[in-house]
Amino acid sequence: MAERGCPRAARGERAGAGRRAVPAPEAEGPRGSRTVPGSLERRHCLYLHTGRAFCQMVEVLLAVLILVCSSVSCGSAGGYTGLPALGGIYYYQYGGAYSGFGGAEGERAQQLDQRFYLLKLPIARAAMVVGGCLLVFPCVLILVSVLQVPWHFPAWLLIESTLYIVIAVSTVPALYYFLHSLLSVYNSSVCKEREQLYQSKGYQGFWCSLHGAEIAAGLLGCMAAMAYLLSAGLAVRDYRTVHEQKQKPLQL
Repeated sequence: MAERGCPRAARGERAGAGRRAVPAPEAEGPRGSRTVPGSLERRHCLYLHTGRAFCQMVEVLLAVLILVCSSVSCGSAGGYTGLPALGGIYYYQYGGAYSGFGGAEGERAQQLDQRFYLLKLPIARAAMVVGGCLLVFPCVLILVSVLQVPWHFPAWLLIESTLYIVIAVSTVPALYYFLHSLLSVYNSSVCKEREQLYQSKGYQGFWCSLHGAEIAAGLLGCMAAMAYLLSAGLAVRDYRTVHEQKQKPLQL
């Protein structure tokens, strides 16, 4: 009887071993999903730690700075207020050592300020619109990549690269138009007359030349163009990596 029981025990052990081997495929599932390293790993948060995401966040920062610098030219008209209640404040703000405007000169200064402001307003608004678009574009691409769209649709990376190249190339004529338009305003008779009027009273800071914020906007635009070209190259690299990973069999 003992000898007959041994085969049963052996069969029970084999059956138990078979039951214990059932969870093995479940344990392999999570390992099988980690087939793509780096920026192409199929997880949401890991994309934000990649080089392409870092480059896109730099693009967001540059767009914000361009927007801020462009808004400086779209501020108030500035200059002489022409209000009696603020005349003394305006006078002592510049040290109290300058002769103030009076009568017709004050009205003329106010008119020149308003005309000069209206000349710069369309350029500043156009620059702000461009800066806003450049801010939205990388934010949308970051969201798309976090949602794993490039993994499921690899051709999106080629579309992204093409858009980056188009924007980078378009930035050059946009910067030329921005700076050329500003120089045209500063070379206008309105700006020259305004500058001479304020200099006749000893006021400084009303020169007909590009100021720091406008120069900074141009430099930031050049940096953004280089960042777009770098992002285009990274998108092509990631497309190749996705294509290679999808051609490989799943490693369990």
